[in-house]
Amino acid sequence: MFRILLILFLFFFFNNIKANENYFLSLKYNKVNVRYGPGLDYPIKFVYSKKNFPVEVIDEKENFRKILDYKNNGGWVHRSQLKKNKSLITLQEKILFKNSTKYSKPIAVINSGRLLIVKKEGKKWFKVVTGNYVGWIDNEYLWGN
Repeated sequence: MFRILLILFLFFFFNNIKANENYFLSLKYNKVNVRYGPGLDYPIKFVYSKKNFPVEVIDEKENFRKILDYKNNGGWVHRSQLKKNKSLITLQEKILFKNSTKYSKPIAVINSGRLLIVKKEGKKWFKVVTGNYVGWIDNEYLWGN
């Protein structure tokens, strides 16, 4: 009996230890409230209004996630407002290419701060969608990966 209790204790103990690694998620809706604390009782700090916007999760408390965006704005969001799809923000002006090489045909110039939805991920390139454009972008100066 003692062994069973010990095994159960160790199982729950090690399953509840969280890694200290931050990770990225995206906003699930066009309107997401960011709060001062991890609960619905806390006042709203600001509201995001961009679906698929990438955020970095830096802490967790029950059903709430403490997040930061690429400008270091942060607060607490209910986990139901977040999803796992990959999206990125450009940190400087970049070129979108037809294929995953700099020698490929350029499609568009992507301004800094532009939201990119990742469709395919390679070692050094992402196939992305932004507005009406679909193409490849190198992985430098992007936030969210």
